[in-house]
Amino acid sequence: MHAGEATNTYHLCRQLVERGIEVHVLTSVGNIGTADPRIHVHPIMNSWGWTELIRVRTFVKRCAPDAVFLMYIGLMYKYHPMVTFLPTLCKKLFPDVPFVTRYESAFVGADPSKTGFISRVFRKFMVRWAGVRDVVYSSGTLLRDSDSVIALCERHRAMLMEEWPPVGGKVALIPPPPNLFIAPNDAGEARRRGRKRLGVKPTDFVVTFFGYLYPIKGIETLLRAFAAVSAQRPEARLVFIGGKVDLDVEGGASYFDEMQALAKSLHIDGRTTWTGAFKSDEEDASLLLHASDVCVLPFLEGVQLNNSSFASMVAHGLPIIVTRGPLMDQAFVHGENVLTCEPKDHEGVARLLLEVMDHADLRDRLRAGAFKLAAEWFSWDTATEKTLTALRGRLSNKVA
Repeated sequence: MHAGEATNTYHLCRQLVERGIEVHVLTSVGNIGTADPRIHVHPIMNSWGWTELIRVRTFVKRCAPDAVFLMYIGLMYKYHPMVTFLPTLCKKLFPDVPFVTRYESAFVGADPSKTGFISRVFRKFMVRWAGVRDVVYSSGTLLRDSDSVIALCERHRAMLMEEWPPVGGKVALIPPPPNLFIAPNDAGEARRRGRKRLGVKPTDFVVTFFGYLYPIKGIETLLRAFAAVSAQRPEARLVFIGGKVDLDVEGGASYFDEMQALAKSLHIDGRTTWTGAFKSDEEDASLLLHASDVCVLPFLEGVQLNNSSFASMVAHGLPIIVTRGPLMDQAFVHGENVLTCEPKDHEGVARLLLEVMDHADLRDRLRAGAFKLAAEWFSWDTATEKTLTALRGRLSNKVA
């Protein structure tokens, strides 16, 4: 799928198989998997509803796993509660096999109220079957029966603990590393190649957004900020690396087209490049990031450690302007590894862009801070080892 969660799953699977672990991925019909024969993809799930519990049970029994790892976000499973009872199902099949749930987002889990009457009745039966104590409405038994729960940022961890306080003792914080192949930039070669692809001059200053485009990304803020900057600085260029997301995000279907129309109405379409989707295991996106001078992530909810697009940017050592959220991870330090402003503040973004353009020492400081942040928080080796620790280190040669 064209979704950050899908891409990060692929890279995590690659890390696991490279460590000699057998990986089986249970996914939806139509998800074709990868060209890597070491990753066994099973696209057999139709709806992730109650009727498919038997299919999950059969799959898990056949795999006889040494550990089960669930990537969870309500949106991925159409907010259906079935998935939220999988830890209990797996524990009844294999009591001693670790079950780990990684929360891709803690904002919205399942929403049983939006299912039909029969489905809600069946959920009540499942609650009795699972044991009514500590079953949470939106997350079922995910928090109670998972042996470990992975949160991708501090805000997510706080939200999970608010939903079920006892989970605090088994939450691990593991931000997602970059979702793409990073091209080496020896002697600036990758930067030269990237800028040639963009068709920009050596004196042009490239402002970049990286990631999928949908409403919560706040693209309109960046477009308005860039319009203000480019009116003063004709050398400014704007690049969007990424395309539409496949997940059914509210308002996402038309957002990409709406933002292109806004760029035209702001008279910056001639200075703006939209690359569309890219393949995460090829070098194209990395070359364009190397070609960039500054990146901007104007998210409406603020940037957090869970944003894999941010991980990709710091891995390239780029100065980055981000928006602040309600609970910002302590790893972000304004003026040291990022520059921050409030969401929807296009004037603030424009002011910071001009500051970055005018001060080479600031760019150098932010680049150094970005590389340090990447090493501390977004290394694939570190994230994979922490994930294996969450799986209790009991893996031998299989994972389902």
